[in-house]
Amino acid sequence: MSSVEPTVDRVARTDRLTPDEVTEVLALARLGGDADGADPFDEHTLLRLRDPQAAAGHLTARAPDGTLTGYAHLDTTEPESGVGVELVVHPALRRRGTGRALVRGVLAAASGPLRAWAHGDHPSAAALAVDLGFTRARVLWQLRRPLTGAVPPPRLPDGVTLRSFRPGADDDAWLALNARAFATHPEQGRWTTDDLRARLAEPWFDPDGFLLAVDAAGRLLGFHWTKVHERAGSARTGEVYVVGVDPDAHGGGLGRALTTAGLAYLRDRRGLDRVMLYVDESNTAAVSLYERLGFARWCGHVNYHLG
Repeated sequence: MSSVEPTVDRVARTDRLTPDEVTEVLALARLGGDADGADPFDEHTLLRLRDPQAAAGHLTARAPDGTLTGYAHLDTTEPESGVGVELVVHPALRRRGTGRALVRGVLAAASGPLRAWAHGDHPSAAALAVDLGFTRARVLWQLRRPLTGAVPPPRLPDGVTLRSFRPGADDDAWLALNARAFATHPEQGRWTTDDLRARLAEPWFDPDGFLLAVDAAGRLLGFHWTKVHERAGSARTGEVYVVGVDPDAHGGGLGRALTTAGLAYLRDRRGLDRVMLYVDESNTAAVSLYERLGFARWCGHVNYHLG
């Protein structure tokens, strides 16, 4: 009587990926995203993957023939809040224990608390999290709406006008406003000059779609930074990338006006027929505003904590 031994992937850890390995990981992420309907890595992770100087931990899982079957990214930039984790398993090679092996590798490599994102809230990710003792800590909704119908006209407060962001000239003032607008946000309010400039250098950056609200003296009061996702084989989709308002300007309708101005820009200037955004489930005021503007829930992204 004979038996067939199950295939066991080899998990290895490194602090640096070669350019060829980065290409492999990005291709794997594309396969996972296409299969699951949600990309496995957020923008922060993708930027760090493409930056050879970025400090991070990388775990790769490979089949005996060398095929990359899974990958986990360890973000160590915020040790006080724990190590951030995102991972992907090849969609054709799942249910072989690769995800579990990667998470066990993460547990062995990281010290202190862990923060793991499950983009798309995939059932297998939820089951693995429960099995390994992770707790569901935060939910980020992706909302979408069509742009084929009417977009409410922006109604700016008296004395407030809109203009485009000027790279270099507006960097410091925008970073200060962003920090004030998102003082309690776990990621957005901590942006540095390097974080901003990395995104200004991205191919998708469009200064005309980065709208600033200013008062008569030229002081920044709020902003709506739009983004366009262009991906081969997929329809172009706009994004309400970030909307922020100075706390001193709250209550005057500026957030709604900025949002609708950005929607009009994506539809009329960029020719898009759909738009998405991300918002924390706990931010009930923002969720309510976006739902009044015609957005509906598309999918959820769950952050799990351990330790």
